Amino acid sequence: MAIEQKDALFMLVKSLSKSEKRQFKLYAGRLGGNAEANFMALFNLLDKVTEYDDELILSKTNIKKQQISNTKAHLYKQILVSLRFNPVHQNVRAHIREQSDFAAILYNKGLYKQSLKILDKAKELSLNNGENNLAYEIVEFEKVIESQYITRSMSNRADELAIQAKELSLKNVRVSKLSNLSLQLYSLFLKEGYVKDDEGLKRVTAYFEKKLPKYKFSELGFREKLFLYQAYLWRSFILQDFVLSYRYSQKWVDLFEENPHMKIQNPVFYLKGVNYLLESLYLIKHKIKYISVLEQLTSDIKDENITMNDNTKTLAFLYFNQNKLNYYFLVGKFTEGLGFVANLLKEIPKYESNIDAHHIMVFYYKIACMYFGAGKNEECIFYLEKIIDNKDLKMREDLLCFSRVLNLVAHYDAGLDDNIEKLIVSTYQFLIKMNDLHQVQRKMIQFLKNLKNIYPQELHKAFVNLHEELVKYEDHPYEKRAFLYLDILSWLESKIQHASIEEIIRQKVAKLVK
Repeated sequence: MAIEQKDALFMLVKSLSKSEKRQFKLYAGRLGGNAEANFMALFNLLDKVTEYDDELILSKTNIKKQQISNTKAHLYKQILVSLRFNPVHQNVRAHIREQSDFAAILYNKGLYKQSLKILDKAKELSLNNGENNLAYEIVEFEKVIESQYITRSMSNRADELAIQAKELSLKNVRVSKLSNLSLQLYSLFLKEGYVKDDEGLKRVTAYFEKKLPKYKFSELGFREKLFLYQAYLWRSFILQDFVLSYRYSQKWVDLFEENPHMKIQNPVFYLKGVNYLLESLYLIKHKIKYISVLEQLTSDIKDENITMNDNTKTLAFLYFNQNKLNYYFLVGKFTEGLGFVANLLKEIPKYESNIDAHHIMVFYYKIACMYFGAGKNEECIFYLEKIIDNKDLKMREDLLCFSRVLNLVAHYDAGLDDNIEKLIVSTYQFLIKMNDLHQVQRKMIQFLKNLKNIYPQELHKAFVNLHEELVKYEDHPYEKRAFLYLDILSWLESKIQHASIEEIIRQKVAKLVK
């Protein structure tokens, strides 16, 4: 039975570019006989077919059933070895490891002095590029060689290596603690979203202070600063302190501007930093700087100012499109944004296998919001239902909750109120189950529930009253999170002023001073 695009080898073969396939064939053909080997027959077959199928392999090649597993494993390894030699996949880390391997070969041949000479250069390269783990491994290797072959003053050399090993070990431990803290805060944000109450605030603050290692800023290297800024960024996001989020995301990006060679070495971290800077600017409504940073990101991607490989191309697609959607929200150009959405929907399937389900659902939520802002409620509902019906989505509870609230509002606006009572009950129950029923949501659901009892001539007053009740929560430390996902105040103002949401938001944009 066919297993479409789930086989690891099949996916690897299909990910290869034309130049990578050509290089692999040259690499595999370097020895006579390989051209006729089973693994090459398997490669040529997988390159042509559109899905993986064991039966097809048995019928189209000389590979026997009991040989399939070993042949696949051999081909997989050979492709990886070939890719390792490709200049596209070469970087400083690969070069350092290669030099360390050369040093090990020379050491095994008893050529200690030559081995130490290569290690010394590799260590310098490691330290200059913030690769402290690799530098530590090199120092440990140097200690082994020095213990067997005295090349200079042994006492001074021993002290020098011991001090260097201790300093690198401390740095590596600090980097590990900071990266652990950053990762755990990121995981918490994906799972629960923004902090919901005082208890959550205390829990996150206590956790952060307990896990943050002691340090002197003057002693921190590039990676330590990077993970420190990340940890503070995630803490500020969770606590909804978006001014602080802007400050630390800017520090993150500035770190790369101060060390431009790190953009080549660590393009993923650079792209992430720019993405979070844009997200922070969006949340504090800093329109002018947002547009400037988005233009810079667009230029970096177009001109390939950063290392572009399959991984960074996927991230570039993800971050550019998410922030471009936010741009249309920020300036209130929802109708114009529909053209962008149409193109985006054609592009998403090309990257779907490389993007996790959570980020696909974020795209759908933003697309739904674009349709809602443009007054296309049925299209909005279509994309919200993709999120609501996804039973496997276990992350970002906020996204799940507000998708249902927006779904209610869109049903009301679209006049699809036949089953709205049932929808209200299911939404209410879901929010209680998620422990996410707060005042803004409670008042919204109660309002929609009571609509059937309101006479048409009283509807305007009802919208005004609800707006007066909700606007009090706009700056509330925990309730304001509702407005980050759904601009319900602008929706109410559109009802009160008999204008489109787009017009209301544009009026607000015109008043922005930044």
